[in-house]
Amino acid sequence: MATRTITTENFEETVTSNDIVLIDFWAAWCGPCRSFAPTYEKVAEQYPEIVFAKVDTEAEQGLASSFNIMSIPTLMVIRENVVLFSQASALPEHTLRELVEKVRDLDMQEVRRQILDQQSTDA
Repeated sequence: MATRTITTENFEETVTSNDIVLIDFWAAWCGPCRSFAPTYEKVAEQYPEIVFAKVDTEAEQGLASSFNIMSIPTLMVIRENVVLFSQASALPEHTLRELVEKVRDLDMQEVRRQILDQQSTDA
């Protein structure tokens, strides 16, 4: 599956209707973003069951702002409505594949338990 464009209008539906969503926050003027794009597309083709999305930070400034995107490219991974990963940088292909595999293999019941534990500790 090719990457899909996420906008403010389709963000919620994309994240809630798909188990795993990777999001590349990018801009056309960003050299590292343009360099990362072919790698992101290549890995996306290897995992058709996972949504690989792109957010143009120039066109979707509100969406980028809501996630506190300070530099680009920033890669974010959301699984079952939980942000599991957010990092500014272009990952090498093998690292991106490893990240996808780790996210896919995560025990989300354990992740949610840890979130609840942390919330009760903070309260």
